[in-house]
Parts: sequence; C-alpha cells; structure tokens
Amino acid sequence: MTSAPFDDRDGWIWFDGQFVPWREAKVHVLTHGLHYASSVFEGERMYDGEIFKLTEHTRRLFRSAELLDMDIPFSVAEIDEACKQTCARNGLTDAYIRPVAWRGAETMGVASKGSKVHVAVASWTWPSYFDPEEKKRGVRITNAKWRRPDPATIPSEAKAAGLYMICTLSKDAAEREGYADAMMLDYRGYVAEMTGANVFFIKDGVIHTPLPDCFLNGITRLTLIELARWRGFEVVERHIKPEELADFSECFITGSAAEVTPVSEIGQHRFTPGNISLSLMEDYASLVRRKLEMV
Repeated sequence: MTSAPFDDRDGWIWFDGQFVPWREAKVHVLTHGLHYASSVFEGERMYDGEIFKLTEHTRRLFRSAELLDMDIPFSVAEIDEACKQTCARNGLTDAYIRPVAWRGAETMGVASKGSKVHVAVASWTWPSYFDPEEKKRGVRITNAKWRRPDPATIPSEAKAAGLYMICTLSKDAAEREGYADAMMLDYRGYVAEMTGANVFFIKDGVIHTPLPDCFLNGITRLTLIELARWRGFEVVERHIKPEELADFSECFITGSAAEVTPVSEIGQHRFTPGNISLSLMEDYASLVRRKLEMV
C-alpha cells in the first residue's frame, strides 16, 4: 500500500516556533533553499517515548548550519524541546523526526544576504528503512556510479540537502535494478558509504570501517563503534579499497534510518550475516530502547 503523500497528512509541524496544521506547513516556490540547496537537516528516531541521542543530533544540525554560514535563530535546547513536543503533539512514542533549517524567500540569487533562516520539525511513524524480511537475510547492494567528492569542494562534515543529490541518483538507480541501495566510493576510489548509511566489514573477527574524512561521520556509526568496542571487538577505521571486499565475511550498514542492517551482497561480493553482525544488530535494538546499558 502506498503511503499518503507527505504534503497531505493529518497532524502538526513545528514551524518557526509555532505549531501549524500539517497541510499548512508550506514555503514559497522562490525559497532560496529550494534553488540553491541552502538547507540542512537531521534524521532521528524516538523509541518508547525517548528520542535517541537527541542533543547530539541537534548539535550536529547547528554545526551543519554553521558550515553553510547559516545562523539558526533558536537555541539547541529550544530545538530539542521542539522535537519532543512535535512527537507529543502528534501522539507518537515511536517515530522518525526530521528537523530542517533553510534560507527563505526574502532574497533570490546565489548570494544569500538578507535571507531569513527558517526552522521546522516534523515527525511521523516510519518502520524499518528496509523490508523486514530482506533485512533478516541481508540486503542486496550494488555499486554507485557517483563518488563522494573531495572535501575541498564541499562541506563534507555537514548534513546538507545539496550533498544528497548524488545519493538520490544512486539510490534510484539501485532500486530500478532490484537492489536495496548502492555503495559509493570516494574521490580517491576508496570505499566511502551507502547513499544514506555508513558501512562496516568483518574479517577474522575484526571490524573494519572506512575513515570518514570526506563523508558524514554518522551518529549511529559512532554508537556502533562504541558498542562494538564495549563488547570486546577490535574496530579498525581506515581506508578500504574496493578489491578488499572479497576478503570480508560479514558486512552491515548503520544509520538512524537504517539502524543496523546486515548486507548479503555488494556487487559481485557475497557476505553471510553472522554472529558479529546479528549480535550488534540486537545490541543496538536493545540500546535504543534502554534495555541495554554500556557501563
């Protein structure tokens, strides 16, 4: 069943400090953020009434805005509260939350002087990013045509809307071919990430993950590294060449939307979801619902 379009739903959206009915949360077609990608956002999840690592997400939103020379006209604490209240106003205890900040329609042109920064928070019910049955078997992934660019050409530390253009192109191409996602290399030819998730590989009980020096160092990625080390696994952050994929036995991807998802194949390479991937997937599910405490 196709879900309702996102502009035609019941509910409330926090918009510049006020709650407005969902269908009335609109911007003009000449909004700067639409034309020049002057927009940053976050993706976070609420589990059993609590947003996982809320303040970390909000601080990253502010850092992303700073990298785009945008001054968010609210405090971190105010955005934290807006996220909580948006879920409450919509009667949600398990939800996906999307804070977004963008330059408005006060000016039009490449230069942004005089434009106002607007902020909104929406929340909705969103189950697993991938099909649950496919997730159990491990998702199938192909290779992306597009690469993560040199950080000298983009603000790669920012979760900025414009940086997702090649992700959309890659994701759409992958789904047309029957895959769940696509793996992107970086500008040097090293393994980088998926279109919206970080990636981990396992060889001889050691976990390897690409060094995030030209793509987003995900909050879920950092959580999994901490969790894996707490469980006693060795985690190595390094540059990984695509030909090394033949040497790995397991693979999984991480993200607020993807959570922890095992991978069964990437292009011609095959993986078998095993004890490490599956145990970390279970640990993460327990951690976000406060059933596991790392001490």
